[in-house]
Amino acid sequence: MLKENFINVYDKFKLRFYKGVFELVRERDGSLSAMEAFSLEVIKMLDNPTVGQFADFLNISQSNATYKVNNLIKKGYLVRQNSQTDRREYHLVLSEKYHRYMDIFSSYEETVIARIEKHFPPEDVEKFDNILKVICDELMD
Repeated sequence: MLKENFINVYDKFKLRFYKGVFELVRERDGSLSAMEAFSLEVIKMLDNPTVGQFADFLNISQSNATYKVNNLIKKGYLVRQNSQTDRREYHLVLSEKYHRYMDIFSSYEETVIARIEKHFPPEDVEKFDNILKVICDELMD
């Protein structure tokens, strides 16, 4: 039962995300492709990676990663920021345009959280929060 329920919740979040991506992907100059939208999500989750870290994570060549990054910079969704520790290195930072673009998704997450808080007593919500933290910190590498 746990496995089935977990997969159902995970799938519903994925479907909502995919639907949002394809609603925002348009066939016009300067718009994002689905692959670019997914690349931005990876960059977000890696928390300002270098191009090398981005390439390593996706198991793609440095030149392929650089090509993807340059297109996202050109479209205004990403900026390069010099590293504080090594000025030869730069990190990929999501731009304000990206944050405006992705605000649609956060409203869905906020809706689900508000429904959880409304449906369950505070002690259950706190316990669920602690379970999620353990899952994130210890069980998912």
